[in-house]
Amino acid sequence: QVQLVESGGGLVQAGGSLRLSCAASGRTFSSYGMGWFRQAPGKEREFVAAISRSGGSIYYRDSVKGRFTISRDNAKNTVYLRMNSLKPEDTAVYYCAANGMPLDRIATMTYEYTYWGQGTQVTVSS
Repeated sequence: QVQLVESGGGLVQAGGSLRLSCAASGRTFSSYGMGWFRQAPGKEREFVAAISRSGGSIYYRDSVKGRFTISRDNAKNTVYLRMNSLKPEDTAVYYCAANGMPLDRIATMTYEYTYWGQGTQVTVSS
């Protein structure tokens, strides 16, 4: 069992930055690939970024490439999402999730993730 707790969301103006954190407890953090997803009102939950168990593989959705950076600190059991140049369309509840994909494989689909956090709201004003 893995418990995930996100933090760092908030209200920011367009062009601003936020850093989300996701603290994990429970079983060995380094055994899990991690991902960030988001869900805007009335929309499906969508993939944002993922990082493999070792951090050696990283993948982003096209609309956040060059603006968002995912990273992990296995010693602190934490995964981060640094978000720069935020746009109003980035407004959503952001969730972190953990998957048991082997080695450095990346997971981008919600069904590939076993554990989910409760989410943190990110609101970008224009």
